[in-house]
Amino acid sequence: MKVASVIGLRPRISGLLFLTLGVIALITILVPNSDSSSTTSTTRVPPSNIYSNYGRVKEQAAVDYLDLRFFSLGVNRLKEFPLCGKERDNYVPCYNVTESDRNCEFAREEERCLVRPPRDYKIPLRWPVGRDIIWTGNVKITKDQFLSSGTMTKRLMLLEENQITFHSDDGLIFDGVKDYAFQIAEMIGLGSDTEFPQAGIRTVLDIGCGFGSFGAHLVSLNVMPICIAEYETSGSQVQLALERGLPAMIGNFFSKQLPYPALSFDMVHCAQCGITWDIKDAMLLLEVDRVLKPGGYFVLTSPTSKAQGNSPDTKKTSISTRVDELSKKICWSLSGQQDETFLWQKTADPNCYSSRSQASIPVCKDDDSVPYYHPLVPCISGTKSKRWIPIQNRSRASGTSLSELEIHGIKPEEFDEDIQVWRSALKNYWSLLTPLIFSDHPKRPGDEDPVPPFYMIRNAMDMNARYGNLNQALLNQGKSVWVMNVVPVKARNTLPIILDRGFTGALHDWCEPFPTYPRTYDMLHANELLTHLSSERCSLMDLFLEMDRILRPEGWVVLSDKLGVIEMARTLAARVRWEARVIDIQDGSDQRLLVCQKPLLKK
Repeated sequence: MKVASVIGLRPRISGLLFLTLGVIALITILVPNSDSSSTTSTTRVPPSNIYSNYGRVKEQAAVDYLDLRFFSLGVNRLKEFPLCGKERDNYVPCYNVTESDRNCEFAREEERCLVRPPRDYKIPLRWPVGRDIIWTGNVKITKDQFLSSGTMTKRLMLLEENQITFHSDDGLIFDGVKDYAFQIAEMIGLGSDTEFPQAGIRTVLDIGCGFGSFGAHLVSLNVMPICIAEYETSGSQVQLALERGLPAMIGNFFSKQLPYPALSFDMVHCAQCGITWDIKDAMLLLEVDRVLKPGGYFVLTSPTSKAQGNSPDTKKTSISTRVDELSKKICWSLSGQQDETFLWQKTADPNCYSSRSQASIPVCKDDDSVPYYHPLVPCISGTKSKRWIPIQNRSRASGTSLSELEIHGIKPEEFDEDIQVWRSALKNYWSLLTPLIFSDHPKRPGDEDPVPPFYMIRNAMDMNARYGNLNQALLNQGKSVWVMNVVPVKARNTLPIILDRGFTGALHDWCEPFPTYPRTYDMLHANELLTHLSSERCSLMDLFLEMDRILRPEGWVVLSDKLGVIEMARTLAARVRWEARVIDIQDGSDQRLLVCQKPLLKK
């Protein structure tokens, strides 16, 4: 019987029959598959899928089992989820007020409910206006916090009755963020900060990004920043950056590695980020070195680093001195200093490590593991990687040249086919979203008619990104969208090629919540993620609640998967109160699209 014909009916399956079918399906799912590439087949784009008969039977058994398990729950379990109380308006799972570090090892015993927006929440303004003006009701920062934040913050922001205005020409430090970026360029030896991309600087990890002014300026230079900052109960840097349409996620250096592979970023930037870099036997600095590409730069700006006196020979004091001492042990060189800003460059020569004294920090013996919140390591990572390519030597189409594809173990014809598939798919998505917005866009009480739809998507997340070619298709079509390219931890680790292409992304286990604040993404996209998760001990119900938490009101969800899984997803979408449509892509396959929009819900 077709799944679609069962929707809405109370299933009449006896307990014995269901148990028998469930056991048979489970046995089929758990039988080992001799095909070594089976872990990656579920992430492939539909037109390039090639299944053996056994693989098809195994996959279908998983879907059938999910169907039976889901519908056996009965209609009493298909009610809409209630709205959470006000205390969870800014709820971030895995974090709480007593622990600044991430802890997802908990049982989901709390009430399942929908995190609602604050009472005075408003839909963000159109990009790029929304970069410089945000509604105060959308972020957890009070007038008292603003008034007590000091002259530097007041210079950066203007608090009005219901909005915060950011001065794009005025910055966090010195005479403005433009002057600050120009100063960094001078220390590198460039004529202007507009030359960052030509110098190989295309991705920047901005630690403790304040209110995102440096990141906003980098975006204007076609440089991709990502802000990371620890969890904060109010006045959050990550929440403010995302509200401005800038890439950001919760993360810190306290005890665990960041969810990025070695050799990920061209520059790591810390401007008054509050980190004491010389503690824990320099393991925090070693984590910077791990994610920094060969020839990349570490920028440290701190008022405590200021030199005493005017003489260039005057000894530097405080943390900059200690960092400079440690830098020699990890093959960094101090390339420049101006005022309170210091710039170190990581070596581009892997032989540097063997020429150091024996008392230096050791090189890691095995650094190929997937760095998903592993403990910090007291050794130097990445020196044996095939991806050891100095940033100055990378091609303009970095990550996609024939030699670089070979390094990543990707066949050029497979990669080119994937690009074409997503180029075509994106055109279909946009043509679907536009009429849906015009015809179905919910009109909020007291608001004027909705304006055209193209600006509604700025923060996008690809939940199963593979090579990042949806991101590339968005760039090719000139969309003002950035993409958080998420690679599931149990899928093939393709995050290195995504980062090498100059995109942003992270590893993540979708059995756990994503490290971000509520209402921070305009669109969520996932291709075959639900089928991928069907073999894991994940609750699709909890996944949809998490997607609803991080999705902004009036935001969009586009899911592509098998028919049976999509029908289940449509029912779950109804439980989280999304408006949903199943669309047949009419290519002769059983692949379907589920296009959903989240309404603006308030009590």
